[in-house]
Amino acid sequence: MQIKLLQILQDRTFSPVGSHEKLRFRGRVIAATNRPLDELRRKGEFRNDFYYRLCSDIIVVPPLRQRIAEEPKELESLTIRILQRLTGDASLPYVKLVQEAIRSDLGGAYAWPGNVRELEQAIRRIIVTRHYSGDTGMPSDAGSDKKLFSRIEEGTMDAQELLSSYCNSLYRRFGTYEEVARRTNLDRRTVKKYITKTGRR
Repeated sequence: MQIKLLQILQDRTFSPVGSHEKLRFRGRVIAATNRPLDELRRKGEFRNDFYYRLCSDIIVVPPLRQRIAEEPKELESLTIRILQRLTGDASLPYVKLVQEAIRSDLGGAYAWPGNVRELEQAIRRIIVTRHYSGDTGMPSDAGSDKKLFSRIEEGTMDAQELLSSYCNSLYRRFGTYEEVARRTNLDRRTVKKYITKTGRR
């Protein structure tokens, strides 16, 4: 499949299914992924020539938790946009209702593992029930960090575990191996090793 797509990008031609006729491709390709392409390229699972044909313009969209951490008003802005789309009404009372429910039910350190899709679901639920308890299948930053501090105080954690927990805490907050590596001054491979130790990928 990668070879066929590469041919379209490189030669701007393609053959319809069941035909040998070459047709001219007229269009643009917008590709998105949440998988680590650098790692897939190293393993040989993603072709380098295909990668370089695709990556002329790269837009990195950080996870919601990182966007909120860097710009607190981002949550309000997204809430307004989602409310407008869902209800046609993004007036201040509705926005305040959603934000107060998020603040009281989740706190400020919630990791938003489902990103913007989860925020949209949260807003839907808050409109109906006035509450949202979060994604209970994944730990929040607050609970994990509290457990980490408790073990440090008790002296029951060695240096490797401490580094692994710290890397995982940063990963939950910022969402990328690169950002964790930058903040810990470790290389990406080491960071990934510590993060996958606890089952997170």
